[in-house]
Amino acid sequence: MDTYLLLMTLVSIIIVILGVSWWKWHAFMSLVVASLFLAIVSGLSLDKIVTAYETGVGGVLGHLIGILALGTILGKMMADSGAGMQVADFFVRSFGLKKLPWAMLLSGFIIGLPVFFEVGILIVLPLVISIHKTAKQNILLIALPVIAGLSIVHGLVPPHPGALAAISIYNANLGKVLLYSLIIAIPAAIIAGPLFARWIHTRVTPEGEPELIRINVRSKSLPGIGISFFVILLPVILMILAAVAPFLSLPHAITKFFAFIGSPLIALLISCFAAYYFLGFRKGMDREAIKKLTEECLLPIGSIALIIGAGGGFKQILIASGVGTVIAHMSEHLSLSPLVLAFIIAGLIRIATGSATVALTTAAGIVSPIVAHMSGVNLELLVIATGAGSLMFSHVNDAGFWMVKEYLGLSVKETFKTWTVLETLLSFIAFAGALVLSAFV
Repeated sequence: MDTYLLLMTLVSIIIVILGVSWWKWHAFMSLVVASLFLAIVSGLSLDKIVTAYETGVGGVLGHLIGILALGTILGKMMADSGAGMQVADFFVRSFGLKKLPWAMLLSGFIIGLPVFFEVGILIVLPLVISIHKTAKQNILLIALPVIAGLSIVHGLVPPHPGALAAISIYNANLGKVLLYSLIIAIPAAIIAGPLFARWIHTRVTPEGEPELIRINVRSKSLPGIGISFFVILLPVILMILAAVAPFLSLPHAITKFFAFIGSPLIALLISCFAAYYFLGFRKGMDREAIKKLTEECLLPIGSIALIIGAGGGFKQILIASGVGTVIAHMSEHLSLSPLVLAFIIAGLIRIATGSATVALTTAAGIVSPIVAHMSGVNLELLVIATGAGSLMFSHVNDAGFWMVKEYLGLSVKETFKTWTVLETLLSFIAFAGALVLSAFV
């Protein structure tokens, strides 16, 4: 029976992979069909299938849906007000042309904190292209560091949806994940960003011309540097406050207040209203423009919300069908570290489906029933190991691959040599960081 359940789990994962890559289904449909298949073949009674699936979807989305919406609104406000461009431009002016790769890394890292990878690319690439034209340097030297900063933050650091979904599924501590992920993300981004860019730019010269992308800046005047930094970093500052407050010997009521305003939902809500005021009203946007902007950003989150929800449903079916218990017993006999297991599973799903979010949520769903039976597992580092796996070996089935190729004017071969290698470096360095950190925490 155990072998049969494992085989059926493998088939259900293959259904997800084939659905996304071969049959061209949406990842949500692939995950739903795989979940129903596993539930039926594992002998779960029909009256329990829908209940288990809905419980899993609700458990993840109940925590995440508001955060997804608010994070998208904040990113859109940053893009359309010009705040993201102001931050990037500040770093470029501060560091000078000789240290451009480091300036671009910092830009990507900080702009990437509150926004999706795709939004971050749209914010910084116009600056990358204009610097490339002015400095007459290989565009890879300027673009790869900023992409490394955006990508590592997207894969590991809350409040990004993949990291938050994994935190929810594993029931990890958000403050610790935020702290550990920043410690691990910085060296990974340095190696895969400026250092790799310096090595590769002498070996690859893009054949094509970068595609010029423009942002529709709706503000009548650009926000100042200080206020741009303040709005971008506000959610992270609030979450860090909530994480450190219990250690400051503050009155209980104040600690509870910091915990409240530092929860991702409230931190992002406060930040959105700060953006509405400082980046919107004070810069000439009227209420109608801000309302329209908000509505525009709520449409795209539907797809990612469905994928994350379906990942939660898949997780619950794994638990209800007893597969989690079977894999737990097996991994105990194999003596395989949960960190290694999570990294490998997330990496395989990422390579097969091309989606970091699908890889993160599906892998977390598979691993969480296993660690539920183990003691001494560092759940926060498990989130980071899963996130690291989800960044591995981006190739032609990943939308990010094509975005980078088109915007930088690369050929497919050049994109493999640059973007794919960069993502894989980020993945393995972050995983190594999680393993090293596990020896100390």
